[in-house]
Amino acid sequence: MKISTWLDKKTAEKIDVSQIKLPADISYDNDPDEILFFEEYKPCGFFCAENHPFSTVERFGRWYYGRGQDKKAGIHSSEMKWHLFTKEKNLALQTAKAHME
Repeated sequence: MKISTWLDKKTAEKIDVSQIKLPADISYDNDPDEILFFEEYKPCGFFCAENHPFSTVERFGRWYYGRGQDKKAGIHSSEMKWHLFTKEKNLALQTAKAHME
């Protein structure tokens, strides 16, 4: 099942999907239709394999999936992860950019 179809079904069930967690079997096999935004804060160098703050917005059908790790968490941290599902492109982009400030 596609992510957009699953989200539409949950919305029809009157479930708030903005902060819903995707089931592993759905998220594993679905690639985004488009990546609209990606930014990573990686001051320690290109070859560092540790965790770094990032934000991305991906489109799945009519849905936008913003996710990342807040820049305030600092480099090499696994704290302050966030995600958002919305049909509003501008909201997804503004949220992703705000987490990188």
